Amino acid sequence: MSAPPAPPLLLASTSPQRRAILAQLGIPFELVEPRYEERGDDPVEHAAGKARSVAADAAGDDRPVLGVDTVVVCGGLVLGKPAGAGEAEEMLETLGGRTHEVVSGLCLHTPGWEELRRETTRVEFRPLTPRDLAAYVATGEWEGRAGAYAIQGRGGGLVRRIEGDYLNVVGLPAAALVELLATLFPGVYGFG
Repeated sequence: MSAPPAPPLLLASTSPQRRAILAQLGIPFELVEPRYEERGDDPVEHAAGKARSVAADAAGDDRPVLGVDTVVVCGGLVLGKPAGAGEAEEMLETLGGRTHEVVSGLCLHTPGWEELRRETTRVEFRPLTPRDLAAYVATGEWEGRAGAYAIQGRGGGLVRRIEGDYLNVVGLPAAALVELLATLFPGVYGFG
């Protein structure tokens, strides 16, 4: 006898990376655009705000809502999504030859409870030359990316070393999510 299908998570995000990671892990989900305005730099607060906004719009729906937000921190400076190519180049120049942290907030929310997690992955960039910076910025891959790079694309060539959850750098702290699903929904989503 087979188990009933898992109820899809409500993903409070429009990120293609987050969708791809959930699909890769075999976790069913439905995309719901959050109605939440980010203020400040706390990714856990933003993840919770996104999840709560979707939960409020889906009142009466008992399915878990997943909210995620990610920032890049280097030397105490929080690097969000660059507004343009010049700002992207400045961010990448800041990261060049240094170690930074990719910090994600994760919120799993249901009508009865809410779980919050913070996941940090350390990423070391190789030293970057002006040619490296110009070539990478010209790709446009930096657009819409915290810290102005995509590790899963050409941005992977900027990286010397990584310590922690690789998928966290891509856009979703997968290890933390799988742990939560295994603990709170054993067997339902294929974990635990």
